[in-house]
Amino acid sequence: MSRVVLAMSGGVDSSVSAALLKEQGHDVVGLFMRHGQPHESVCETTPAGATIAAGSRASNSPSAAVLPILPQLAHKQGCCTAADAHDARRVADLLDIPFYALNFEPQFARIIDYFVDEYTSGRTPNPCVVCNNWLKFGALWDYAEGIGADYIATGHYARIVAAEAPRGAPALCRGIDGTKDQAYVLFGIDRNLLPKLVFPVGTLKKSEVRSRACELGLRVADKKDSQEICFVPDHDYARFVREKRRADTSGEIVTTSGRVVGRHEGLENFTVGQRKGLRVAMGERYFVVRIEPATRRVVIGTRDELAVREFFAKGANWLIDDPQGEFRCDVKIRYLSTPVSATVTPLSGGRIHFALDEPKHGVAPGQAAVCFDGDRVLGGGWIE
Repeated sequence: MSRVVLAMSGGVDSSVSAALLKEQGHDVVGLFMRHGQPHESVCETTPAGATIAAGSRASNSPSAAVLPILPQLAHKQGCCTAADAHDARRVADLLDIPFYALNFEPQFARIIDYFVDEYTSGRTPNPCVVCNNWLKFGALWDYAEGIGADYIATGHYARIVAAEAPRGAPALCRGIDGTKDQAYVLFGIDRNLLPKLVFPVGTLKKSEVRSRACELGLRVADKKDSQEICFVPDHDYARFVREKRRADTSGEIVTTSGRVVGRHEGLENFTVGQRKGLRVAMGERYFVVRIEPATRRVVIGTRDELAVREFFAKGANWLIDDPQGEFRCDVKIRYLSTPVSATVTPLSGGRIHFALDEPKHGVAPGQAAVCFDGDRVLGGGWIE
């Protein structure tokens, strides 16, 4: 039996993951990662520095590992709300597994700063990928190590496939449910963590997960999936950025030929590939082709002008042995985009060159370009 720390969000995926892990005989510790802004208390507060035995809620065993409990704070709306914490705790109670909530708000402040900085720099951030890299598979593993856990688990729709060779590394692969697969957003995790990861629902379809939740009598069986960025639940990213940065990024809207056709209220309102909300009458469909933070200009063009056949990425992270030369693979430029075949060339300084077999529209700086070999994630980088 292994000890597994499971990130419990209060949703159906992590809830069923908890049930599956327990059925498999693991010692499961549920952890709710509080990382929003304080709002109201929903769980009893344990003084900072106190400890609770991890083996069970009331364990008095002197050999039981202990979990430090930080002040428990509730949060505004999003995927880490007070209601979500309550749902996660109810599931843990039903399954009779220990459950703790830790305050990761200071660490999460970095993600908010990143989000704001990217938008004000004319780039399109992907905070979910960054959260996975820094928190869910960074701070979470640090915590798991501290209590002697063997693995960490989440409700992501992805799979860890054991290596065929005795000394080979395991592979990160797509989830079985192609409509819910989340392997793309996991490309940036540390390769050394792969042997320590478990994705219990990665081999199931979403419908099967909900059915299993119903069988277990979990009240979250019909709970809607979280679709928004947890710290911007109303989807008004521009407002959020303005409130945080309070900088004037307004400027001109110009065509690719340089003709001024309008003005905009701020760079944070735009992303490459965007068509709606331009507020200029061009007589045909125009799209945001690029954003120029230095001049605060938003450049628009036709769909043909939006097409890209090659681009560069930085901050490469490989989940395989570092490639020594160009190779062929499929590439995704956004979470919901269709993969396209490409020739990929690793460069010095963690940069990557992508040459696509066919043009893609909406290649946005700041988004992740992720390489796949069939179902396997090879690695990727951040589009420049």
